[in-house]
Amino acid sequence: MKVLLWHVHGGWTDAFVRGAHDYVLPTTAARDGWGLGRGGRDWPASAREVAPEAIAAEDVDVVVLQRPEEAAEAERLTGRRIGRDLAAVFLEHNTPKGDVPTSVHPFADRDDLTVVHVTHVNALLWDTGRTRTTVIEHGIVDPGHRYTGALPRLATAINEPVRRWRVTGTDLLPRFAEVAPVDVYGMGTDLLADRFPDLDVHGRGDVKPTPMHAELAQRRAYVHPMRWTSLGLALLEAMHLGMPVLALAMTEAPRAVPQEAGAVSADVDELVREARRLVEDPDEAARRGAVAREAALARYGLPRFLSDWDEVLLAVPRRPRSTEKGHLGLAEPSERLGEVG
Repeated sequence: MKVLLWHVHGGWTDAFVRGAHDYVLPTTAARDGWGLGRGGRDWPASAREVAPEAIAAEDVDVVVLQRPEEAAEAERLTGRRIGRDLAAVFLEHNTPKGDVPTSVHPFADRDDLTVVHVTHVNALLWDTGRTRTTVIEHGIVDPGHRYTGALPRLATAINEPVRRWRVTGTDLLPRFAEVAPVDVYGMGTDLLADRFPDLDVHGRGDVKPTPMHAELAQRRAYVHPMRWTSLGLALLEAMHLGMPVLALAMTEAPRAVPQEAGAVSADVDELVREARRLVEDPDEAARRGAVAREAALARYGLPRFLSDWDEVLLAVPRRPRSTEKGHLGLAEPSERLGEVG
């Protein structure tokens, strides 16, 4: 199949484009949220960069939407209507915000597409009404068992930790820094120096996946302090590396992380105690890390992920396409981008 999608979430897309399909990625000179293309990633040749004005000629079979604004943009670029002559799936990366128990999904009560959630918690919390829904849990391109834990330091990966603050549990990092230095990877981590000038919390920047994996694997344990985000791919990557993990028991983390893989608790004091134990006992850390890797491979392996997506893509109704071209107008895409994470 020929699949149209925007490069919104690099980690998720890294797994998705490993499938057997042809992936069309809108690409602009600005390389912004509406045209990032491959983003310099080492992806298969089947993930192709295509200029927006050439999308219509691609004759795509299905579009995988990841932001509400993409529906209108997909129609603009293809000249075809979602659900009538262009099959569509909406991929929901995020937990709802605001009044969570009554959060209505932007694509609720639709009969022209399917909503795919990346976690069961997302599916539970979002009210999608009568829209067809399913869950496809994350898949990870296995970086291999690389854990050494040689450095008695802790690590975490958080994009924009200062702006997102309590959502990502950034305010909890000083508690862990009392046990060992905490190295924080991700976009905007340089700002941590101003927020924690006298603490052992160190922003390491937005490091590319391969070198980041090598650095993470040297740290004694991985900390997942997220209060209210969807399940972080960096957590699953750390588990694949063979790192023991210390996770706040929120959203999908209790399902993803067995207790034997480190520690999962809403009691931060308990997580800090376990962090100290792992820092002081490298052998115990390695043992728990091995459990983490086994669990991650079993639930978040790439073959299962791609197989699940094949089932959904092949089942999406594909209707005859409109013979009218350009009937949907040429409005510019919205500048409002959704936040993934």
